[in-house]
Amino acid sequence: MHVQEWLETVPAVSIYALVALVIGVESLGIPLPGEIVLVSAALLSSQHAGINPVILGACASLGAVVGDSIGYAIGRKGGRPLLAWLGAKFPRHFSEGHVATAERSFQKWGMWAVFFGRFIALLRIFAGPLAGVLHMPYWKFLIANVLGGVVWAGGTTAVIYYVGVVAESWLKRFSWLGLVAAVLIGLASMLVVRRRAKKSAAEHETAEPEPVPAAE
Repeated sequence: MHVQEWLETVPAVSIYALVALVIGVESLGIPLPGEIVLVSAALLSSQHAGINPVILGACASLGAVVGDSIGYAIGRKGGRPLLAWLGAKFPRHFSEGHVATAERSFQKWGMWAVFFGRFIALLRIFAGPLAGVLHMPYWKFLIANVLGGVVWAGGTTAVIYYVGVVAESWLKRFSWLGLVAAVLIGLASMLVVRRRAKKSAAEHETAEPEPVPAAE
């Protein structure tokens, strides 16, 4: 998927709405490439003055927070039958094992699971609906949701934007080797954050995933 090439054909003013929409829908519990679209848009903003990285980060954060909140409301109202329905529609992402693992993480970590879940693709999709199904107090969910959304969306935008700026500067001075080095630095920074979040969750997993009972 040449996402960046496709984004270049979209009017600059539409990039903000597109990023917010994709990330928001992903946060509802529907598997979409929100992270890919955000990274591509942030890199594009470093090369085109018409796309403001601050506005882009704000729109991405808004989409993440609003999407998760709607997902929470849907999960609270739909309950476990919603998880069963999602499992039938998206078996790869909402299998019984994945749901059980995510549920255990939420029960152990609560707000931290919502916050750090934003940095892990699978938990990013689960966070809103599952927090609603488990009836996590909304004020706790909202705090973790806002902080996680802003840090993830804003941080990703900032890192990729500056990587793009540095890459362009190096490219003028040191040919394509500067671009390769800058991209590797940016990717390494993102991988370190994601690895730490995954390691923290894995260290506290002591039991095998148990199936989550479907609706009667």
